[in-house]
Amino acid sequence: MVSRRAVSTSERAATTDAAASVQTLAVLLQAGAVPLVAWRHLADTGDPHAIAVIERVDEGTPIVAAIEAEKGVWAELAAAWEIATIVGAPLAEVLRMIAETLRDAASAADDVRIALAEPAGTARLLLWMPLAGLLLGFALGFDSVGVITRNPLGLACAVCGLLLVLAARAWTGRLLRKAAPAPGTPGMRAELVAVALAGGASIDRALQLVSQTAAPGEGDGRVRAVLDLSRAAGVPAVELLRASAAEDRHSARVQGRLRAARLSTQLLLPLGVCTLPAFLLLGVAPLLLSVLAATPLPS
Repeated sequence: MVSRRAVSTSERAATTDAAASVQTLAVLLQAGAVPLVAWRHLADTGDPHAIAVIERVDEGTPIVAAIEAEKGVWAELAAAWEIATIVGAPLAEVLRMIAETLRDAASAADDVRIALAEPAGTARLLLWMPLAGLLLGFALGFDSVGVITRNPLGLACAVCGLLLVLAARAWTGRLLRKAAPAPGTPGMRAELVAVALAGGASIDRALQLVSQTAAPGEGDGRVRAVLDLSRAAGVPAVELLRASAAEDRHSARVQGRLRAARLSTQLLLPLGVCTLPAFLLLGVAPLLLSVLAATPLPS
């Protein structure tokens, strides 16, 4: 669960950093720098991704492959870079669009994580409640350890309590992972098709280029629906695709907030089924057994 949170935070930071780097590249290209020189200028600022890209290029790797090797959102940038190069679209404008897309996606993901922070933090805090109950017994002077080690009933309570704690952690972690934002940039596939169309490619050619350069995604059906609407209505597909991509990011933000709202209720299940019984078994039961063991039997 902790590792998942670290990964999510890392992905958010990577998207935000990538947006700033791509924006800088767009400005450099707009000012007249050739692509490789722009990457070298960016590397001179200390950008770790740009440094890695330049090192690969100096070793003979093509620039698109060097960008794609950074993985994550950089693979999406590599796809946009390659498509723009093939169709002859203005690279600086394409990079500005990608930077705006990445910033918007990072903002949407931040909103979801903020909404998830309170229920997730509460759930992690409550997972320590059974062990806190055990420590409370020590603080009050009860011989909880003696009860657990010498009394078979106390040992059974401790084992069952620990198993319930582990079950609660696994259950809570599963709920948190299910509510977390999905990887990838919402609407990026529509943006890539729009890049190809803006460069003069036909619809079939644009779809082919995107399928060749980008990883398979879930947005293919939506992209085709937008293209069908463009044909039927006789309106430019580029603007419709970019509007569709913006709607995808808005939908991701809204759905993420709804998942966070549902999570607050869903976390009550492991609390009631596992955490509270574990608290009784680890915190209350040893106290009662300790009191019973210390109480003299009537003569």
